[in-house]
Amino acid sequence: MSVSTCISRHPVAVAALLLIASTLLVYAPIIDFQFINYDDNIYVTSNPWVKQGLSWQGARWAMTALEGGAWHPLTWLSHMLDVQLFGLNPSGHHLTNLLLHLANVLLLFGVLQRMTGELWRSALVAALFALHPLNMESVAWVAERKNVLSTLFWLLTIWAYVSYVRKPGWQRSLGVLGVFVLGLMAKPMLVTLPCALLLLDYWPLGRLGKDWREFRKRAPRLVVEKLPLLIPVAAISVVTIKGQSQVGALSSWEWIPLGTRVGNAVLAYGLYLKKMVWPTDLAIFYPHPGNSLAVWPIALAGLLLVILSLGVWWQGQRFRYLVVGWCWYLGTLFPVSGLVQVGGQAMADRYTYIPLMGLFIITVWGGADMMRHRRCRGEWFMVAALCMLMPLTVLSRVQLSYWRNTTALFEHALLVNPNNAVAHDVLGLESMGKMEFTQAQQRFMEAIKISPKYANAYNHLGLVLLEQERFDEAVERFTQTLKLNPDSVDALNNLGLVWLKQGSFREAALLFSQALDVDPDYAPAYGNMGLVLAAQERYEEAMDWYDQGLELAPDSYDHLNNLGLALMATDRLNQAIAHFSRAQKVNPMNVEAYANLGLALAKAGRTEEAALRLSQAIEIQPQFAQSYYYLGLVRNTQERIPEAIENYRAALERRPNHPGARQKLNLLLQEREEGKLH
Repeated sequence: MSVSTCISRHPVAVAALLLIASTLLVYAPIIDFQFINYDDNIYVTSNPWVKQGLSWQGARWAMTALEGGAWHPLTWLSHMLDVQLFGLNPSGHHLTNLLLHLANVLLLFGVLQRMTGELWRSALVAALFALHPLNMESVAWVAERKNVLSTLFWLLTIWAYVSYVRKPGWQRSLGVLGVFVLGLMAKPMLVTLPCALLLLDYWPLGRLGKDWREFRKRAPRLVVEKLPLLIPVAAISVVTIKGQSQVGALSSWEWIPLGTRVGNAVLAYGLYLKKMVWPTDLAIFYPHPGNSLAVWPIALAGLLLVILSLGVWWQGQRFRYLVVGWCWYLGTLFPVSGLVQVGGQAMADRYTYIPLMGLFIITVWGGADMMRHRRCRGEWFMVAALCMLMPLTVLSRVQLSYWRNTTALFEHALLVNPNNAVAHDVLGLESMGKMEFTQAQQRFMEAIKISPKYANAYNHLGLVLLEQERFDEAVERFTQTLKLNPDSVDALNNLGLVWLKQGSFREAALLFSQALDVDPDYAPAYGNMGLVLAAQERYEEAMDWYDQGLELAPDSYDHLNNLGLALMATDRLNQAIAHFSRAQKVNPMNVEAYANLGLALAKAGRTEEAALRLSQAIEIQPQFAQSYYYLGLVRNTQERIPEAIENYRAALERRPNHPGARQKLNLLLQEREEGKLH
């Protein structure tokens, strides 16, 4: 069978296969990408409930959690399912996002083809949706699971609605409502879907009639038909606003006044149009300019929107898809336009995942009608489609490459906009994770220089100073954080750690208590209260606090590790070994659990196992001094004195003020000089 015969006999299958192949071709590298240290930790890698996989406890938490300021239990359950299937291997999580995107591509194709009867136009719209660089963010970012998942239910709701329109009935009406509610449980973005269904009534479903008289007659009934959908919309809106307020994500009107918000929204609408046509300089984070917005870009964007709106009004009756596509773009983007400002971004590529569908419809249907008006043959439609898709494919692969890891992504963000405090902050955290404290400090200071009111940067800079035991400077930074954000439980907790490390237990406990007053579910403060008691050798009381922390965060690395230390201090070595082993599984890249496990094994007389664990710790993080010190203790116990001396010296090279290593090394050297060692 020839290719042309195959296409003519099975056009839908051929179009679907082409969409699948092109999508997989562009997104294939995603399987090797890492998690991003920006929200992926909140949604997966550091979320204790998600890291347990699927469980009844986790499901109950998902149904009530307002983590990140939003209620989206289906999103949480999907992340839990990924952990159940793939653990914390990022490949599986990325694969799920890709499969959801692919499902959305095929659903968009199917829905459009079903409503319009236009196969190849529908396929081209779906191809633009599949391959456009602006959609990279929603697919390549694991934390944006909520976007691709909610869009799946958006399109399924439209599918159910088309079935209802063709054969009305209360069962099908309930089906529409049910799928819609599931979508809202994945992300509140679906609040505009009832209005989008009204647009589809206008075109292509044609339920609003052919002229103004029929429109006025039919519109009230169709509006009433959508009213049941507004009940869950109202409920999810209230919950979302409450959640965003609780986490402090809603920006105050003093910081961003109404005029600035309107100006930024108008500019964002214009910039999204530009990025759709010319998708370059895309970044994960576009800093909000605050009150420094220039007037002329806003005026230019506003003029563009007015001209395009007038053009749609002029030709809308003749080409109804213009009205639907343009209103789809304006309306579905409105909740994230910045009028209700959430977070510190001016705009975000992920916000266009659904709105661009409207513009793609205008592009494809408008282009096809122009070609038909000029009596171009069908082959020219295919040529035009390839001319659009090929450069988009190349640009998408380039944009996708930046998502391979956190460093590449945020260094690219700085190339797009060097005045990006968030990018410097995230890169500083990356340096901290590698124990590159000088580089981390420089990053945080640069973030503060760019944005003097950016509380997170002060807090993170304080952590660097705390790690270097520069306590007075750390206190100053944490205090600055609290001036900017008095309810920052992280800053209260970190300030308590400063006093704890200096032996001021009363002051430390007071600060941890204040953190718990602000947020009774703040698990780190429970663990740190345990540390206060453990430092005073009140181990039984300390273990009670660790247990309370583990109730809130069942797979908390810190709580497991600290509980293991308390158990080891009370000679319950087998229980200590079990907790260190569990902590090691929770966070395989954190060497402290390896080191502590090695010490517990050594105390239990299992010196060879201890040496193996400590060697693994050194291999994972060669700069962690404690691993060398503990290995020195093990070699000393085994009477392998030269190796013990070598390890004590290695510990001191990495931490010159290490008291234990200095004492043990001096003792061995003295005994060797006195001839007591052989």
